[in-house]
Amino acid sequence: MSTAHGARARARIEVTTAIKDEARRQLAADGAARLSLRAVARELGMVSSALYRYFPSRDDLLTALIIDAYDSLGEAAEAAHGAAAGSGPLQRWIAVCEAVRRWALGHPHEYALIYGSPVPGYTAPDTTVPAAARVGRLFIGIVRDAYRGLGLARPSLPADLRPEAERMAADLAPDLPPEVVTVLVAAWAQLYGLVGFELFGQFNRVVEDREAFFRHAVGQLAHGVGLVYPQSGPADPQTGPAAGKPVS
Repeated sequence: MSTAHGARARARIEVTTAIKDEARRQLAADGAARLSLRAVARELGMVSSALYRYFPSRDDLLTALIIDAYDSLGEAAEAAHGAAAGSGPLQRWIAVCEAVRRWALGHPHEYALIYGSPVPGYTAPDTTVPAAARVGRLFIGIVRDAYRGLGLARPSLPADLRPEAERMAADLAPDLPPEVVTVLVAAWAQLYGLVGFELFGQFNRVVEDREAFFRHAVGQLAHGVGLVYPQSGPADPQTGPAAGKPVS
């Protein structure tokens, strides 16, 4: 790479970063629905035509911000999971859940962008999916480790839900029982519901010690997924390769 080409690449990165930083400031002040490329350009002292060379539309800028937010959340969750790598599935589950909550409390406007109300007129493209899936892949991995190791308590599954459960399992984790995937998806949704309730003030005058409440609640989610009390006895196809004691 020539010196001139390298300088241009660095300049483009710097300008792109400045654009996204200003866009995040506007998200915090006005919300995603009011994000404007012209307003971003004005605040940066740029003409709109120059900014369009970096982000051709508002939707392109929103997509970049969404991917950044998902990646930042994913990195935080993966770091927490790595720090708990020597622990059992339950501890790793709780560590990841707590990392999600900490990240959300530290990045409320970015959390609102990815898990709040949809932005009118915007549809997230498929390019957001890999970043969005990072936390989910951690949960699937934790449950898979338990299933292959100590085992899982298998929840019941209504007959009318089995076709959908089998479809979800085929898409998300073909090596896990459909009934486990079903409760895992429900737990994933409930985790973000817990975080959103706290972040957006729904727990005001309801829950005071929110950290203790959250830790208990996500432990109950783990219980529902089957991480805490696998069925006793030798290995069998109902619990996984080797059940016999609580997963911890």
